[in-house]
Amino acid sequence: MEVRELVKRYRKARADAVDRLSFAVAEGEIFGLLGPNGAGKSTTVGVLTTRVRPTGGRALVAGVDVVAAPRTVRGLLGVVPQRNNLDRSLSVRQNLLFHAAYHGVPPRVRRPRAEALLEQFALTDRADDKPDLFSGGQNQRMMIARALMHDPRVLFLDEPTTGLDPAARLFVWDRVRELRAAGVTIVLTTHDMDEAATLADRVGIVDAGRLLALDTPAALTRRLTTGAAVGEASLEDVFLHLTGTALR
Repeated sequence: MEVRELVKRYRKARADAVDRLSFAVAEGEIFGLLGPNGAGKSTTVGVLTTRVRPTGGRALVAGVDVVAAPRTVRGLLGVVPQRNNLDRSLSVRQNLLFHAAYHGVPPRVRRPRAEALLEQFALTDRADDKPDLFSGGQNQRMMIARALMHDPRVLFLDEPTTGLDPAARLFVWDRVRELRAAGVTIVLTTHDMDEAATLADRVGIVDAGRLLALDTPAALTRRLTTGAAVGEASLEDVFLHLTGTALR
């Protein structure tokens, strides 16, 4: 995935929401996109997922331009929003199968893929129950499984463990690592600095629509530590130093 000099300007806004932003994400990488509220993260993800039309620059997903071929791009990516948007009238299995049908997955492929994902996300025993009967962590697992039903190349996760208990959080983290091992590229937006430091291969920190830093979590923290202080700084310290804002 690649963003080149991306600009998004909203009518009557005093400043650009995204201001000449450039970065690239390698295939099979977990990339953390961090920034305070209003930094331009959501707008950038909106452009990459074809929901927002950019004012200038280019954005490519698997080499496909998001403006020139939005339908193709939507078939290449999966999106897991922060808020639960499962169909409450359908069972877990039906949510998965309906999503696959919407994306044109052949019938002979849908059910075996659904069963494999139900097993991977520990949902098989309750596959015929409806989302209202599940906990927040279980619903989060359903949304990730659903997003994978059309075999996307890139998966966008928006605050994937917000509000989850520690056990559910670790379960989601393990599944995310499995997806990376399987070659899925993951873009993670989170307010949890521990999550970003633990999962992300690299993180980009944005503020006022601009990229302030881009590196591995370890390399970013090293920038704030010298001599005896080595190892004492955290990614949260880096974020506060660069943006002047505490993310939590």
